[in-house]
Amino acid sequence: MTRKPKVLFFSTGNASRSQMAERFLEEVTHGEIAAESTAVKSVDVSPTAVEVMNEVGIDLMTREPKPVAESLKEHFAFVVTLSDDAKERSPVWPFTQNLEHWNLPDPAVEDSEADSKREAFRHVRDDISRKVIEFSRRFEPQLQGATGERSP
Repeated sequence: MTRKPKVLFFSTGNASRSQMAERFLEEVTHGEIAAESTAVKSVDVSPTAVEVMNEVGIDLMTREPKPVAESLKEHFAFVVTLSDDAKERSPVWPFTQNLEHWNLPDPAVEDSEADSKREAFRHVRDDISRKVIEFSRRFEPQLQGATGERSP
């Protein structure tokens, strides 16, 4: 049995960006790549993130982010950090050689009216969507041949 390659999305301040990326990768690859998410401060996903993802037909409420400590024990084909802060504070992923970094602003820190906050989430959602599509195209051959585990 061939295992699906796994990609972990890691952020720091909240779980919204990592969960958005997780769900977009699953959609783009039609489930051929297993995506997971984790965050330093794993909090409930923002209702605004749920709302803006529902606008594009993706339900964020179907999965929860994985605790960081648990993710450190797993094998991933890639780990993608989603902010400069995450890159700086990223733990060492002992079973992952492929690291990718995307610097995305945290829309949850937007301190403004609901409409402005919603627009910040939409902007980040759209950036994540573009980056996930580019990532999946760029690394498709590597991901298709990877299970995320090292050979003995």
